[in-house]
Amino acid sequence: MPKTFLACDLGAESGRVIAGHLVQGRLHLEEIHRFANTPIRTTEGLLWNFPKLLDEIQQGLRLAAARDLDIVGISTDSWGVDYVLLDEARRFMAPVFHYRDERSIRGVSQIYRHLTSSEIFLETGIQFMPINTLYQLGGESPARLAQAHSILGIADAVNYWMSGVVCAEESLASTFQFYNPRTRQWSKRLWQAMAWPEKILPKVVRPGTILGPLNQEIARATGLPNNPVLATCSHDTGAAVVAVPAVGTNWAYLSSGTWSLIGVERQHPVITERCRELNFTNELGYGDTVRLLKNIVGLWMVQECRRAWSQEGILLDYTQLSQLAGEAGSFLAIINPSDPRFVEPGEMPQKVAALCAETGQPAPSTPGETIRIILESLALLYARTLGQLEELTEQPIEVLHIVGGGSRNQLLNQFTANATGRQILAGPAEGTAAGNILVQAISFGEITGVEEARQIMRRSTELAVFAPQNQSLWQEATQRFDQLFPQNPSVIAGVKS
Repeated sequence: MPKTFLACDLGAESGRVIAGHLVQGRLHLEEIHRFANTPIRTTEGLLWNFPKLLDEIQQGLRLAAARDLDIVGISTDSWGVDYVLLDEARRFMAPVFHYRDERSIRGVSQIYRHLTSSEIFLETGIQFMPINTLYQLGGESPARLAQAHSILGIADAVNYWMSGVVCAEESLASTFQFYNPRTRQWSKRLWQAMAWPEKILPKVVRPGTILGPLNQEIARATGLPNNPVLATCSHDTGAAVVAVPAVGTNWAYLSSGTWSLIGVERQHPVITERCRELNFTNELGYGDTVRLLKNIVGLWMVQECRRAWSQEGILLDYTQLSQLAGEAGSFLAIINPSDPRFVEPGEMPQKVAALCAETGQPAPSTPGETIRIILESLALLYARTLGQLEELTEQPIEVLHIVGGGSRNQLLNQFTANATGRQILAGPAEGTAAGNILVQAISFGEITGVEEARQIMRRSTELAVFAPQNQSLWQEATQRFDQLFPQNPSVIAGVKS
């Protein structure tokens, strides 16, 4: 029986418990349990249903135990920036806020009463986004912070629930915008400027750390033995990059899902004024690497359109939406997906139409036209971002690897090849879970390191290849995009530079 590693892979729209087996140099993934991750709105704000997430993970572990697998380790990865507070008794404190909750906007103003954007970037190398943990804490209740024992990212909170070990894994901690990627320590300078209690900052561990055995309560509830619990790359993008089936150095990755995270792997952070102007971020990865990347609103726009239409009784799945977009005309209009209005939930089709009208372009009249505008505009934004990465690193990018659920969107993949003029290699779709499992395998000595992990992924993944097409049409579209939405350095309203 092959050794099995369990990945609890939490995304902003759904979660999965996935089993991974290494057999004859290939990674085989088996989905044990999939569940929705649906935010809830209460009088306190927009929240995650964290207790339900734990219930669903426990159900997944129970189902895994029923398979009679030879389970070696368990680890959780999740999206970044959100957090859970523990009280002095180390119990979870409710509520667990969603990064789209309005309080982070208040937090931006609060933070910039004490610090400038330049000071923050020099300390953290993280791009400005109002959803970042730093700004969420700016809108946090001082009384809650005073009562807290620790602050943990979502995945680290789940690993604590399973192991009883309170710690922050570095790849996830680096998304918070108060961790210094050069010193590899919490930024006491930022923390002290805000007069927040330093006691709540947990110990930081490196990716691949074995935390300890599964606690007895969960072992009894699931039927699992006391398997080791690991902090692999707790940040899902950090995990996904480990699983990129790349060769050589002149490649970039696009982790495509609710968010689009597009970047390159580096050995050192790029913390320059130009990097800050272009609003790139330096997050930490496995093996002392740095992920120089930009967070871009991604298939969230499509998800929100689908939700809005379903509320009107128009029920379309993602396959149908892609088909309708493929049948719609090219470049009816071009939008800037980075426009702040698209970050907030609700009325996404109307927001797309409004930006079209504001820029003197025809508004879409069908779901297919709306989705086509979104996908074409995302591809143009990807191309711009790759160009900026080449500027910052002074290295050419020849191949773009697309991983994650969005790698299944063949229409967007082809548009991305057209817009970037580069070869696109799409897959694996379960890159985050695969990376989580591969880091576990490295930690237990089953494979030697990231190079072998990527070789395994190349053998295990049937990559879809997309070559550029219709270059003259897309070059004209790029010119339109640049005219409508010039590549000016970031200007952040209300922020002191």
